[in-house]
Amino acid sequence: MRHLLAFFILAMGFAPAGQAAETAVDLELVLAVDASGSVNDQEYQLQLAGIASGFRDAAVRKAIRSGPQKSIAVNLLIWAEPQAPKDTTGWFVITSDADAESFARSVEAYPRRQTGSTAIGEGIAAALRSIDTNSIKGEREVVDVSGDGRESVAREFTVLVDQARAMALARGVIVNGLAIQNEVADLADYYRRNVQSGPESFVMAAKDYEDFAEAMRRKLLREIEYRPRITFLD
Repeated sequence: MRHLLAFFILAMGFAPAGQAAETAVDLELVLAVDASGSVNDQEYQLQLAGIASGFRDAAVRKAIRSGPQKSIAVNLLIWAEPQAPKDTTGWFVITSDADAESFARSVEAYPRRQTGSTAIGEGIAAALRSIDTNSIKGEREVVDVSGDGRESVAREFTVLVDQARAMALARGVIVNGLAIQNEVADLADYYRRNVQSGPESFVMAAKDYEDFAEAMRRKLLREIEYRPRITFLD
């Protein structure tokens, strides 16, 4: 009888209790956005508007459907002060233009509740936790960090950027950066040395917040577009 029950479970495509199937996507992407004290309200809104514009771009939407699953999962995460709970939209699985528009609308209307010091490491650590605890399985996992300053927190009782970078490397999660260089002229170099991690990771620079939307669009294209791994046989 037990064998017959097992047969029917498999035949009907049901998973046993506690083993619910994960949603398969080509990419899990966390957009980790700086809302620290160096970012004023207008600059915060320009970041969100730039992300929303990116998900309305025809080329980005085409890239979302370029992989085998023809879908990605994305989560907006707002970070700043290390001890403050991070704000997120939650995960959106995007398989259509309508899904992309729904995410864009959620992003551009997202309220600001973060400020304080620039805790990049805590932002990355929170992004990694959001990947670890979702019910989604992506072929690639990427954290996209955007901000306008270097980390500026004390070493006690916080995850520093070098520690978070090591955590990402250990998990096989790629960390890319978008450095907004309106106040720190060499911020892209800082991101390359301290934030960027993983194979094929990269950093892009925006001259200021007015350039953010185009930089984000190009960054999303590079992150989302499906590029199959090629294995050469002897």
